[in-house]
Amino acid sequence: MEVVIFILIMVFIVLYRRNTGDNTYKYIAGEVSNVYNKYAPYTFKTVREKSIELGKEFTTREYFMQVIIFGVAGAGIAYLYFYNIIWAAVYAIAAIAFIPYLAYLRCQRIYSEFLFEQIQVYTTNVIMEFNTTQSFVKALEGVRDSGVLENPVLADVSKMIEMSYANGTIEEAIDFFNKKYPYYMVKNMHQLFLQITKEGAKDSGESLENMLLDIDMLVEGVYRDKMDRANFHKRFVTFGMALYLLVMLTQFLLGTENYIHMLDRWYVQVTLHLIIFVNSYFLLSGEKYYNEDTGGE
Repeated sequence: MEVVIFILIMVFIVLYRRNTGDNTYKYIAGEVSNVYNKYAPYTFKTVREKSIELGKEFTTREYFMQVIIFGVAGAGIAYLYFYNIIWAAVYAIAAIAFIPYLAYLRCQRIYSEFLFEQIQVYTTNVIMEFNTTQSFVKALEGVRDSGVLENPVLADVSKMIEMSYANGTIEEAIDFFNKKYPYYMVKNMHQLFLQITKEGAKDSGESLENMLLDIDMLVEGVYRDKMDRANFHKRFVTFGMALYLLVMLTQFLLGTENYIHMLDRWYVQVTLHLIIFVNSYFLLSGEKYYNEDTGGE
């Protein structure tokens, strides 16, 4: 009876949208997009805009497919645990509700990787420009005008130049950039330029050359860590999904009928809910680790 009611509700929604002349897919996609734009935090909007600009953001159709996959997976797992269509619907909705959070994590990873690449470009090009100009501010101007940087790094480099001319010193500008982009390669390079500026080092070429080598080694380590994370992530998701299906082993050992009889006991129901919550928390924690600070050193 529960299955029949659920199916009738879904059929009613689809028929209603068709009768009003609307496309069901476009209607649902439009509503989801409106919710994203209205309630998404500022940081989500920022990283998502950059993901779209880089051509790495999912399309509306891909998000719609995610809704279907998460909904079916959530409903299927819940039904295997409780043999109840209501709980299947509840967990399907709960699974779908996590899609915006996962989208945020993914966009954050893309944005973090983009920033790291920009910082790599910034540091290496400033060093090469300095070898030519022998002036930190002139080197910044050369990098700014070269077209190799994009916002927000480009805008912050322009602000550094303005601060340097306004203050007559590079210290405040460097402090501003270090706080905005706390990467080791940035701090080390800026510290070297401060020493050169203050101490008036005559032969800075060797030090700058060593700095370029250090940056190359650091970047290589970050990208190696990125590949290791990607490989680990695939195994982690597979293992996490397998944990949900351990209930099938329990049913195999007890027998499906005995298992269904056990579901009448409240503490069995509570235990099963806890198992799903713990497994879900485990998976979400792994996703958070995989997507956060991927451009960090």
